[in-house]
Amino acid sequence: MTLEVIAIDGPAASGKTSTAAAVARALGAHHLDSGALYRGLTRVALDEGTDDPDVILRAAGARGLELRLEGAEIAPFLDGRPAEPLIRTQEVTVAVSRIAAIVELRAWVNERLRAAATPDRLLVLDGRDIGTAVFPQARLKVFLVATAEARARRRLLQRATLASVGAEQAAAVTDHAVAAEARALRARDEQDATRPVVPLRQAADAVEVDTTHMTLEQQVNVIAGLARHALGRSRP
Repeated sequence: MTLEVIAIDGPAASGKTSTAAAVARALGAHHLDSGALYRGLTRVALDEGTDDPDVILRAAGARGLELRLEGAEIAPFLDGRPAEPLIRTQEVTVAVSRIAAIVELRAWVNERLRAAATPDRLLVLDGRDIGTAVFPQARLKVFLVATAEARARRRLLQRATLASVGAEQAAAVTDHAVAAEARALRARDEQDATRPVVPLRQAADAVEVDTTHMTLEQQVNVIAGLARHALGRSRP
Protein backbone atom coordinates (compact mmCIF):
# COMPACT_ATOMS: atom_id res chain seq x y z
CA MET A 1 0.00 0.00 0.00
CA THR A 2 1.36 3.41 -1.00
CA LEU A 3 1.26 5.88 1.87
CA GLU A 4 0.57 9.61 1.73
CA VAL A 5 4.12 10.29 2.82
CA ILE A 6 6.82 12.46 1.28
CA ALA A 7 10.19 11.07 2.40
CA ILE A 8 13.19 13.41 2.29
CA ASP A 9 16.51 11.75 3.13
CA GLY A 10 20.10 12.84 2.91
CA PRO A 11 23.39 13.20 4.78
CA ALA A 12 24.01 15.49 7.74
CA ALA A 13 23.47 19.22 7.12
CA SER A 14 22.01 18.67 3.65
CA GLY A 15 19.08 20.94 4.54
CA LYS A 16 16.58 18.16 5.08
CA THR A 17 14.69 19.62 8.02
CA SER A 18 14.34 23.21 6.83
CA THR A 19 13.44 22.03 3.33
CA ALA A 20 10.94 19.44 4.55
CA ALA A 21 9.24 21.95 6.85
CA ALA A 22 8.88 24.44 3.99
CA VAL A 23 7.64 21.75 1.59
CA ALA A 24 5.02 20.74 4.17
CA ARG A 25 3.83 24.34 4.39
CA ALA A 26 3.66 24.57 0.59
CA LEU A 27 1.56 21.39 0.40
CA GLY A 28 -0.62 22.07 3.45
CA ALA A 29 0.87 18.96 5.06
CA HIS A 30 2.30 18.06 8.46
CA HIS A 31 6.06 17.95 8.99
CA LEU A 32 8.01 15.50 11.14
CA ASP A 33 11.79 15.55 11.63
CA SER A 34 12.73 11.96 12.47
CA GLY A 35 16.17 13.06 13.61
CA ALA A 36 14.60 15.03 16.44
CA LEU A 37 13.50 11.81 18.14
CA TYR A 38 17.00 10.36 17.84
CA ARG A 39 18.34 13.60 19.28
CA GLY A 40 15.84 13.30 22.13
CA LEU A 41 17.08 9.80 22.91
CA THR A 42 20.65 11.04 22.67
CA ARG A 43 19.91 13.80 25.18
CA VAL A 44 18.50 11.19 27.54
CA ALA A 45 21.49 8.89 26.98
CA LEU A 46 23.94 11.68 27.76
CA ASP A 47 22.04 12.64 30.88
CA GLU A 48 22.02 9.00 32.02
CA GLY A 49 25.67 8.50 31.11
CA THR A 50 25.06 5.24 29.24
CA ASP A 51 24.42 3.70 25.81
CA ASP A 52 22.40 0.85 27.32
CA PRO A 53 19.13 0.88 25.33
CA ASP A 54 17.05 -0.51 28.19
CA VAL A 55 18.20 2.26 30.52
CA ILE A 56 17.73 4.91 27.84
CA LEU A 57 14.20 3.80 26.97
CA ARG A 58 13.15 3.59 30.61
CA ALA A 59 14.48 7.09 31.22
CA ALA A 60 12.87 8.39 28.02
CA GLY A 61 9.54 6.98 29.16
CA ALA A 62 9.91 8.48 32.63
CA ARG A 63 10.70 11.87 31.12
CA GLY A 64 7.81 11.68 28.66
CA LEU A 65 9.78 11.79 25.40
CA GLU A 66 7.03 11.83 22.80
CA LEU A 67 5.72 13.42 19.62
CA ARG A 68 2.97 16.02 19.80
CA LEU A 69 1.09 17.88 17.10
CA GLU A 70 1.97 21.58 17.30
CA GLY A 71 0.23 23.37 14.45
CA ALA A 72 1.65 21.85 11.26
CA GLU A 73 4.65 20.39 13.09
CA ILE A 74 4.79 17.01 14.81
CA ALA A 75 7.44 17.88 17.37
CA PRO A 76 9.30 16.11 20.18
CA PHE A 77 8.55 16.95 23.80
CA LEU A 78 10.73 16.06 26.78
CA ASP A 79 9.93 16.68 30.44
CA GLY A 80 6.59 18.13 29.36
CA ARG A 81 8.21 20.88 27.27
CA PRO A 82 9.31 21.34 23.64
CA ALA A 83 12.59 19.45 23.35
CA GLU A 84 14.28 21.60 20.69
CA PRO A 85 16.41 23.72 23.08
CA LEU A 86 17.76 20.53 24.67
CA ILE A 87 18.49 18.53 21.53
CA ARG A 88 20.16 21.06 19.22
CA THR A 89 23.40 21.32 21.17
CA GLN A 90 26.85 20.43 19.88
CA GLU A 91 27.10 17.72 22.54
CA VAL A 92 24.03 15.99 21.13
CA THR A 93 25.18 16.48 17.54
CA VAL A 94 28.48 14.71 18.25
CA ALA A 95 26.79 11.72 19.91
CA VAL A 96 23.58 11.23 17.93
CA SER A 97 25.02 9.04 15.17
CA ARG A 98 26.30 6.55 17.77
CA ILE A 99 22.97 6.42 19.59
CA ALA A 100 21.00 6.17 16.34
CA ALA A 101 22.91 3.00 15.41
CA ILE A 102 21.46 1.05 18.36
CA VAL A 103 18.89 -1.43 17.02
CA GLU A 104 16.46 -1.21 19.95
CA LEU A 105 16.40 2.58 19.78
CA ARG A 106 15.80 2.59 16.03
CA ALA A 107 12.85 0.25 16.51
CA TRP A 108 11.42 2.59 19.17
CA VAL A 109 11.74 5.61 16.89
CA ASN A 110 10.36 3.84 13.81
CA GLU A 111 7.29 2.68 15.70
CA ARG A 112 6.47 6.30 16.57
CA LEU A 113 7.18 7.59 13.08
CA ARG A 114 4.86 5.03 11.52
CA ALA A 115 2.14 5.81 14.07
CA ALA A 116 2.27 9.44 12.92
CA ALA A 117 1.33 8.48 9.34
CA THR A 118 -2.43 8.32 9.76
CA PRO A 119 -4.82 7.98 6.79
CA ASP A 120 -6.23 11.47 7.33
CA ARG A 121 -2.97 13.41 6.92
CA LEU A 122 -0.31 14.09 4.34
CA LEU A 123 3.04 13.78 6.08
CA VAL A 124 6.45 15.13 5.06
CA LEU A 125 9.25 13.36 6.93
CA ASP A 126 12.97 13.92 6.79
CA GLY A 127 15.78 11.72 8.01
CA ARG A 128 18.37 9.26 6.78
CA ASP A 129 16.35 6.09 6.22
CA ILE A 130 12.77 7.27 5.75
CA GLY A 131 12.53 6.09 2.14
CA THR A 132 14.55 2.91 2.65
CA ALA A 133 13.54 1.50 6.05
CA VAL A 134 10.70 3.48 7.64
CA PHE A 135 8.37 4.16 4.70
CA PRO A 136 9.63 2.19 1.67
CA GLN A 137 6.17 2.67 0.11
CA ALA A 138 6.13 6.44 0.45
CA ARG A 139 4.35 8.35 -2.27
CA LEU A 140 7.55 10.25 -3.10
CA LYS A 141 11.16 9.72 -2.03
CA VAL A 142 13.72 12.50 -2.36
CA PHE A 143 17.42 12.25 -1.57
CA LEU A 144 19.16 15.58 -0.97
CA VAL A 145 22.86 15.93 -1.69
CA ALA A 146 25.32 18.82 -1.52
CA THR A 147 29.08 19.21 -1.24
CA ALA A 148 30.55 18.98 2.25
CA GLU A 149 31.67 22.61 1.98
CA ALA A 150 28.19 23.85 1.10
CA ARG A 151 26.68 21.85 3.96
CA ALA A 152 29.36 23.11 6.36
CA ARG A 153 28.67 26.74 5.51
CA ARG A 154 24.93 26.27 6.02
CA ARG A 155 25.42 24.54 9.35
CA LEU A 156 27.73 27.27 10.64
CA LEU A 157 25.26 29.95 9.59
CA GLN A 158 22.47 28.03 11.31
CA ARG A 159 24.48 27.82 14.54
CA ALA A 160 25.24 31.52 14.39
CA THR A 161 21.57 32.29 13.87
CA LEU A 162 20.52 30.08 16.79
CA ALA A 163 23.12 31.84 18.93
CA SER A 164 21.50 35.18 17.95
CA VAL A 165 24.77 36.74 16.87
CA GLY A 166 23.05 38.80 14.20
CA ALA A 167 25.54 40.84 12.16
CA GLU A 168 28.37 38.62 13.36
CA GLN A 169 27.07 35.66 11.34
CA ALA A 170 29.22 36.30 8.27
CA ALA A 171 32.33 36.81 10.40
CA ALA A 172 31.71 33.51 12.18
CA VAL A 173 31.72 31.58 8.90
CA THR A 174 35.38 31.86 7.96
CA ASP A 175 37.12 29.69 5.37
CA HIS A 176 38.98 27.96 8.21
CA ALA A 177 35.74 27.24 10.08
CA VAL A 178 34.08 25.93 6.91
CA ALA A 179 37.02 23.62 6.15
CA ALA A 180 37.01 22.23 9.71
CA GLU A 181 33.24 21.67 9.66
CA ALA A 182 33.45 20.05 6.22
CA ARG A 183 36.00 17.55 7.56
CA ALA A 184 33.66 16.75 10.45
CA LEU A 185 30.75 16.24 8.04
CA ARG A 186 32.76 13.90 5.83
CA ALA A 187 33.62 11.85 8.90
CA ARG A 188 29.93 11.78 9.86
CA ASP A 189 29.03 10.74 6.30
CA GLU A 190 31.49 7.85 6.49
CA GLN A 191 30.16 6.80 9.88
CA ASP A 192 26.54 6.90 8.70
CA ALA A 193 27.25 5.11 5.41
CA THR A 194 29.25 2.26 6.95
CA ARG A 195 27.34 1.57 10.18
CA PRO A 196 26.08 -2.03 10.34
CA VAL A 197 22.50 -1.00 11.20
CA VAL A 198 20.53 0.68 8.37
CA PRO A 199 23.43 2.57 6.77
CA LEU A 200 22.73 5.83 4.96
CA ARG A 201 21.92 5.11 1.33
CA GLN A 202 19.71 6.41 -1.42
CA ALA A 203 16.56 4.41 -2.19
CA ALA A 204 16.59 2.98 -5.70
CA ASP A 205 13.41 4.89 -6.60
CA ALA A 206 14.35 8.16 -4.87
CA VAL A 207 14.78 11.39 -6.85
CA GLU A 208 18.20 12.90 -6.19
CA VAL A 209 18.22 16.67 -5.73
CA ASP A 210 21.61 18.40 -5.59
CA THR A 211 21.18 21.55 -3.49
CA THR A 212 24.79 22.75 -3.59
CA HIS A 213 23.92 25.83 -5.62
CA MET A 214 20.23 26.10 -4.72
CA THR A 215 18.52 28.54 -2.43
CA LEU A 216 16.01 27.19 0.07
CA GLU A 217 13.19 28.58 -2.05
CA GLN A 218 14.48 26.76 -5.12
CA GLN A 219 14.76 23.48 -3.22
CA VAL A 220 11.21 23.82 -1.93
CA ASN A 221 9.80 24.64 -5.36
CA VAL A 222 11.50 21.61 -6.93
CA ILE A 223 10.37 19.15 -4.28
CA ALA A 224 6.86 20.57 -3.92
CA GLY A 225 6.47 20.22 -7.68
CA LEU A 226 7.63 16.61 -7.54
CA ALA A 227 5.22 15.96 -4.68
CA ARG A 228 2.21 17.46 -6.46
CA HIS A 229 2.96 15.29 -9.48
CA ALA A 230 3.38 12.19 -7.33
CA LEU A 231 0.19 12.88 -5.39
CA GLY A 232 -1.73 13.35 -8.61
CA ARG A 233 -3.60 16.37 -7.38
CA SER A 234 -3.11 20.10 -7.20
CA ARG A 235 -2.36 21.76 -3.89
CA PRO A 236 -2.10 25.48 -3.19
